[in-house]
Amino acid sequence: MQKNSLALSQNFEDYVTSVKTKSENLIKVVFPRKVEELNKHLDSEQFSFEHQQKTLYESLNIPVPDAQAINRALSNNFHNADGEGQNKKRKLNNIHADADANPVEGTKVLVLPSGPVTCNSVISKHIDIVKPYIRELVEHANLLKMWVTFLIPKIEDGNNFGVSIQEDTLGEIRAVEGEAATFYDAIARYHINRGKIISKVAKYPHIDDYRRVVAELDEKEFLSLRIVLSEIRNHYAAMYDLIAKNWEKIIRPRTSNAENLY
Repeated sequence: MQKNSLALSQNFEDYVTSVKTKSENLIKVVFPRKVEELNKHLDSEQFSFEHQQKTLYESLNIPVPDAQAINRALSNNFHNADGEGQNKKRKLNNIHADADANPVEGTKVLVLPSGPVTCNSVISKHIDIVKPYIRELVEHANLLKMWVTFLIPKIEDGNNFGVSIQEDTLGEIRAVEGEAATFYDAIARYHINRGKIISKVAKYPHIDDYRRVVAELDEKEFLSLRIVLSEIRNHYAAMYDLIAKNWEKIIRPRTSNAENLY
């Protein structure tokens, strides 16, 4: 039993040491490199709206049906039915009367004649670039959060100025972690909203405003992805700056307890 307890204690100490080593490498090496990488993306033509706006808008592959041809075909079907021309005509008139009396509910869509409507290829490429940075920011913030938590000494009266700096730093890291997680939700909401609008286009193909909404939504998402990339860069820079400026107080909040932190 005692051996198992000692083994578990050693495993925990190894984990704490690993968190310390990884976190210090993040701050000293990874964070400056991430800021440089993100700046290159933001300065590139790929994330420049002026260079991308010509290729940003894509056809939805949903044709506008010929309304007159459809009406003629429906009318011919009613008139050419065997022995029931007049009855069909009366039914057609009843259908038109109902249409005038009730709001139009649109066309039932079972399959699109030109095949599936794909995602915007330009937006998809940008999402593929941005999402790994979001994931990394969440993981890095989580690691730093544990690192600062392990550095906080036991509760004592007095000499808590360094501890307050640790707690403020921990609060900033938690805020970064929470905001980074919301970036995922924003991407999911874009696809949900775009799908809903495209279903409207399929149901009401003659209404051009719905098609325009899709284009506006794609443009908004492009700008949002650039802002997200900029925010990720800012978070890395801010965390690096905060920790670097308060390094000594974060590592050794109380000089007398410095040797017992790890």
